[in-house]
Amino acid sequence: MSLRLSTVILPVHRWHEGGRERWQGAEELGFHAAYTYDHLSWRTFRDGPWFGALPTLTAAATATERLRLGTLVTSPNFRHPVTLAKELISLDDISGGRIILGIGAGGNGFDATTLGQEAWTPRDRADRFGEFLPLLDRLLTEDAVSHTGTHYSADEARNIPGCVQHPRLPFAVAATGPRGLKLAARHGQAWVTTGDPKLYEEGTPEQSVEALRGQVEKLGKACADTGRDVAELDKILLTGFTPDRGRPLESVDAFVDFAGRHQELGFTEIVVHWPIPDSDFAADQAVFEKIATEAPGQLA
Repeated sequence: MSLRLSTVILPVHRWHEGGRERWQGAEELGFHAAYTYDHLSWRTFRDGPWFGALPTLTAAATATERLRLGTLVTSPNFRHPVTLAKELISLDDISGGRIILGIGAGGNGFDATTLGQEAWTPRDRADRFGEFLPLLDRLLTEDAVSHTGTHYSADEARNIPGCVQHPRLPFAVAATGPRGLKLAARHGQAWVTTGDPKLYEEGTPEQSVEALRGQVEKLGKACADTGRDVAELDKILLTGFTPDRGRPLESVDAFVDFAGRHQELGFTEIVVHWPIPDSDFAADQAVFEKIATEAPGQLA
């Protein structure tokens, strides 16, 4: 399978001041998909502009025709499966069936406490995700759903007519732990990772490749345990969080080398950040565009 190249566009630009042009540019450059982060604020961007993911994707859906669109990633931190399902069905309809839902358990960043709650422990996040994802699956595939759970409930929630994509829009499940990988195996059409965060500061690219190899093997075991062929899942690497950092975007050759090493591990999609000057995602725009247009042909 040819390696797909996608981009993630952070929601930091006003729509009429560069936002629209970036999403349209992603389609013109031939990216497979364009994603955005689903946060209320994020890291060093907290005190600057930051717009909502689903309204941004709705606008992007009306400004593009072929580009697949999605979140990397949505989480239970500030969402409920009933309301999220209604928004996703609407978005899938507006886009003509081009939506991918990247989804994970969430983390302990600003989203974890911005609604005034105490930050959940890793176990709490795993427990909530274990209930959130199966319920969301049902809400997107059944006309009416009732559920009484520990963390989430639904009382005859109606979701007619359902998604344009059947049986529902695809889930790209972000996970590295055993419980999350099991959810990916059961409910995912794709799996997402950013690598091993422990290696980001002092690890080497070689160590990162080995860590990712281990994650892929654990995904394979989770699939085998649930009676599923791991080849059925796309495997997505969101770049920028491995020890390589921004080096793969320094040239076409550097990117092809980086992507090729990860393609050998079984990854089917590589996601790169649209350049943002004066940030961790700074890169030469001309080189970025050259990678988008030239690298996929070398990785076929």
